[in-house]
Amino acid sequence: MPRINTKKLALMGVLTALEVILSRFLSLNAWNMKIGFNFVPLVIAAVLLGPVYAAVLGALGDFIGATLFPIGAYFPGFTLTAALMGLVLGIFLYEKQSFPRIAAAVIINQFVLGLFLNTLWISVLYGSPYVPLLVTRVVQSALLTAVQLALIPVILRALSRFGGKEKL
Repeated sequence: MPRINTKKLALMGVLTALEVILSRFLSLNAWNMKIGFNFVPLVIAAVLLGPVYAAVLGALGDFIGATLFPIGAYFPGFTLTAALMGLVLGIFLYEKQSFPRIAAAVIINQFVLGLFLNTLWISVLYGSPYVPLLVTRVVQSALLTAVQLALIPVILRALSRFGGKEKL
C-alpha cells in the first residue's frame, strides 16, 4: 500500500463515513436492487488517493455499513465487489481523467461488477435463479450508469477547483 500520512488517513475516515451514510441512509434499497450515490466517496478516493485506497475504502465502507446498519444478511461477496469497484475507479481515474476513461470505469463497475457479480451474490445468498434476477437488475445498472456518467465529470471539476492532489 502506498505511504499513508495524517491527511490521507483523515480523508479516508471522512470518505468512509460518507460512503456508509450514502449507502445505508440515502439510497433506495430493495432485496435485489440498490440505487444511491455511494459511488461519490469512491470517486473522490480514486482521484485523490489512487486505486489501493479506493479499494480499501470500498471494502471498509461496505463492511462497516453492513455490520453497523445491516440491510440484509452480511455476505463477503458484496464487500469484494465494493473493493473491486474502488479499484476500477482508481485504475481509470487516478492519473488521468477523460470522458472515455470515466465511461470505461462506469461501464465495468455497473455491468461487470454491479450487474453480473452482485447478481451472482444475490442469487447465491437468497437461492434465486440467476438469469431472471439478472434481467430485473438491468434497469438499475442502466440508470446508475447514466447518473454516474453525468455526475462524475461534475465531481472531477469540483475536485480540480479545490486543488485536488496537490494538497495531499
